[in-house]
Amino acid sequence: MMNEQLMGKILSRLSAYNPANRMQSAIAIPVGVSNRHVHLSQQDVEALFGKGYQLTPFKELKQPGQFAAKECVMVVGPKGSISKVRVLGPVRPKSQLEVSKADCFALGIKAPVRESGDLIDSGSALLIGPAGHANLESQVICAQRHIHMNTIDARALNVVNGQKVNIRTEGERRLVFDEVVVRVDERFSLEFHIDTDEANAAGLRNNDSVFIVG
Repeated sequence: MMNEQLMGKILSRLSAYNPANRMQSAIAIPVGVSNRHVHLSQQDVEALFGKGYQLTPFKELKQPGQFAAKECVMVVGPKGSISKVRVLGPVRPKSQLEVSKADCFALGIKAPVRESGDLIDSGSALLIGPAGHANLESQVICAQRHIHMNTIDARALNVVNGQKVNIRTEGERRLVFDEVVVRVDERFSLEFHIDTDEANAAGLRNNDSVFIVG
């Protein structure tokens, strides 16, 4: 039978490796829950909504210069479809659809967990708009959980661009998210981005607070 001294050492080591028990940053990071959405190229905007069409801003997002457009599309996969998927602006050089794993099951598509822009060998889907359709070939991902911040935030939190950190949530369903990618840019506003699947699992809503641990 294991003696109490040895058991104490094992428990101490396990505790040390548990991110929830490590030092927590004093800076609260607001949460931004990201529902399914699509970023479009101008070419695909015109294919879906008509020649020369320009996206119509509906609501400003927390990240400067980003907005939710009035326009929505239908996403179609081998198994099913999802209507009223919001377009986010401004336009990008290449279209990118971001969905949750639950959406993947509903659509019947395979979308890897990736950082934005990492589209090689990603999922595919069909978009349908009021004026036509657009085929997204290897342009569908489940977004990797990440934190936006500017250089001042990064210095205060002692992190650098591209670093992966652990994030601790608060509340009744408290947990720790690991492999959270830090994105640093002067234009960014401090915000932790996760999709609806992960937000529901942790009981998180927009503007809740989370903390870096470790």
